[in-house]
Parts: sequence; structure tokens; C-alpha cells
Amino acid sequence: MNPIVPSARAASVPALVDAAGERAGIRFQEFFASAIRNPRRAYARAAADFLAWCAGAGVTSITAVQPLHVASWIELQPQTLSAPTVKQRLAAIRHLFDWLVIGQIIPHNPAASVRGPSHTTKKGRAPVLDATEARQLLDSIDVSTPIGLRHRALIALVFSFARVGAALAMRVDDVYVQQRRLGVRLREKGGRQHEMPCHHTLEAYLHAHLDGTGIASDSKGPLCRTNRRGTGQLNATPLPQANAYAWCGGARSPLASVWRSVITRSVRPASPLT
Repeated sequence: MNPIVPSARAASVPALVDAAGERAGIRFQEFFASAIRNPRRAYARAAADFLAWCAGAGVTSITAVQPLHVASWIELQPQTLSAPTVKQRLAAIRHLFDWLVIGQIIPHNPAASVRGPSHTTKKGRAPVLDATEARQLLDSIDVSTPIGLRHRALIALVFSFARVGAALAMRVDDVYVQQRRLGVRLREKGGRQHEMPCHHTLEAYLHAHLDGTGIASDSKGPLCRTNRRGTGQLNATPLPQANAYAWCGGARSPLASVWRSVITRSVRPASPLT
């Protein structure tokens, strides 16, 4: 079982943190509960892997971690991970130890002087999804049900301009009318908000979703919701990102692989709405 639960409240702490005392354990949990938000799961995995590696290397407490340990672990990462991922993992360890220094758990940050791999890029690596595949995905949806209307609206948002995480975080009142045009408000990383007008096709899909599911009057409720089992109706619970593509014909469906590729950004979506 993973010793770190990447949620608002960690159920347990790794042995190396526990060995440093109760204050260290509380501070460790506070880091994942309040200090970070969007990269929480990725940071939790990086911290779990690093502390497990340290334990295997003979480190007995998180207070005994030295720059040599961090540097040695980072040097091993490019064997299986890309340079951007390694840099993110180093950032996770660095931020965690910064938090522990501020909380007076450790005297200095052992990751502060460690450098990650260099990485520059001039051209995106993700291929563009063919517009025909995107249109096939939209046309495959049964929009005679509230679930289908939800799927089509979510997919159209992602194909237009939204990250799937930002789309799933939208509330009903984030779809608004301004100067007779429908617009959407996206809450991005770092607390930023983006407001932009909708393509007329996306506008039609959003109107159909709000009216056909009966959620238009719940202005503070989530735009994309889970459905009640056996009824096909939507409830008030936000749709988790992990379940966002599970509807599409099963895990082995070709359409499911298209949608999963868009969610994980292994391809860039070409808008089928034009």
C-alpha cells in the first residue's frame, strides 16, 4: 500500500517521517493538505518513491537525508523517466523539504543545491489528433440521456480549448451569457481564471446539457456530475477525472483510446466543431 495518500488528508506517513517524531508527521501531512493543490498526486508519488529509496539506502530518518542522497536518487531517474518528469520530481522533493525547514523540522534543505537534467524543446512532441477521429467520438455519443449530454459537453470543451481538469472543475455559473454570446470561465493552475466566448457548436452542446439534465438552476453546483446508478440521472457530485473516459465503450474500445489520449495529452485535440 502506498504510504502517502494523495488527498486532502494523508492517512499515514512514511517510516522515515514517523521516525522524526509527531511534529514531523503532522508537518508532512500539512504539506499535501494545504501547501500544494494541482500537482498533489504527482508530488505524493515522487515523495513516496524518494523516501522508499532512502529507506533502502539505509537512511533512518527524514532529518538524516543529505544532498548526496537526493543527487543519487535524481541521477537514477532518467533511466526510466523523461527529463521533464525528473525535473518535476526534483521540484516535489525540494518543495517538501522547504516546507519542513519552515516548520523547523530540519535545519536545511538537502535538495536545494541539487540540479536536475537540462531540457529544452522548440517543438511539441504530441501529435495532433485527426479531426475525423474527434468527430467520430462526438457522433458516437447517445445524447438521448443526461449522461450522453454530459459526455458531449465535456468532450466539446476539451476539444475547444480547456484542460480536462479545468473543465471538470467548472460550476454551472461558469457558463454565462455576455452580449448575447455564451462564454465559459475556466479556473486554471495557480488560481488564474480564463474567460472566453464559445464556438456556436459548443454553445449548443452546453445549452443542451444544462437544459436536458435539469441542472441549469443549480448555479453553484458542478457542471459535470456523476450519475446515480440504475437511473441514468445526474446527482450533485463532481465527476472525478479518473472516471472521465470510462464511459467510452470500455477500456479496449478504439474510441476510448482516442479520448484517453486527449485526457493524458499524448495527442493534441483538433477541434471538430468548425
